[in-house]
Amino acid sequence: QVQLVESGGGLVQAGGSLRLSCAASGMVSNINAMGWYRQAPGKQRELVATITSGGSTNYADSVKGRFTISRDNAKNTVYLQMNSLKSEDTAVYYCNAEKYSGIRYWGKGTLVTVSS
Repeated sequence: QVQLVESGGGLVQAGGSLRLSCAASGMVSNINAMGWYRQAPGKQRELVATITSGGSTNYADSVKGRFTISRDNAKNTVYLQMNSLKSEDTAVYYCNAEKYSGIRYWGKGTLVTVSS
């Protein structure tokens, strides 16, 4: 149906930056919201940021002012620009897409490790 492939994860020093990308393929019609979630070791998966097809954004309080989500609808791709990274940002980051019907899709995740 819909496949999501994340890229851009890796190892970065505290204070540095990374840019994550997520490309959707397959049955990409009728996708409304796209976003990013993350899961740290021993923790529940949590919302990081979302963006609708109309451009409305939502951020977790912990990343406001540091992360920016953007979207290229023509390319069916969502991005997450992460600046001023902290060790607490270390997690597996998952891409998410939701169709207007409510059906949700997930990528396999990309690991972000922030060293102090």
